[in-house]
Amino acid sequence: MSDANAAPLIEARKVTRVLSGVVPTTLVHDIDLVVPANEFLAITGASGSGKSSLLYLLGLLDLPTSGEVLICGRATTTMSEEERARTRLETLGFVFQFHFLLPEFSVQENVMLPMQALGKLTADAMRKRANELLGALGLGDHIAKHPDQLSGGQRQRVAVARALANDPPLILADEPTGSLDSKSSQQVFTILRELVDVFGKTVIAVTHDLPLATRMDRRVELMDGAIVGDEWIRAPAEA
Repeated sequence: MSDANAAPLIEARKVTRVLSGVVPTTLVHDIDLVVPANEFLAITGASGSGKSSLLYLLGLLDLPTSGEVLICGRATTTMSEEERARTRLETLGFVFQFHFLLPEFSVQENVMLPMQALGKLTADAMRKRANELLGALGLGDHIAKHPDQLSGGQRQRVAVARALANDPPLILADEPTGSLDSKSSQQVFTILRELVDVFGKTVIAVTHDLPLATRMDRRVELMDGAIVGDEWIRAPAEA
């Protein structure tokens, strides 16, 4: 577990997001949430409860109307868009329900994209890291294939590899098993669980699958854009 005196990995302070319009729509309201390092957090709730909206705010893909999101103790709303983009690349990895792999690129090239955007590694080093990640996820024989040559579960594992490309401490997953069959869902869940237990990552996963959520460390429930439940399933000492 992380140093108890360290800043939380990610924190929301009184975060509210309102869509303007003739009739303004509140997506999330007055959210306070603290997530330390090395935690597997489920965000649950009914359709329209604000789960994905909250995840996008935590992932700096959207900005709050009021309140603040902090990453490693750093306020993000006052960052320039360039600073936020850099923070996303260095600190956050994203896995979505639909993998969003680029069909014109090979599996290897898809995984290299975040590394290319960050610009820290040579081309050879990027290829090596992509191959290592794909090999660790059981896809070492598929690096030259294109996404349409893979199964749904394999494509989602490529998406996990892409999320890990820059070795971020935090993975944000939006319904990562929502489009998969039960076997593939279990494979992806096992990978996410290992990211926390073996590699010390923090994973925040939006899911409508309550049996899946009960196998994570902690569950936060949303209703009408507000937190209505926050419970530990596995206490930090057990995790």
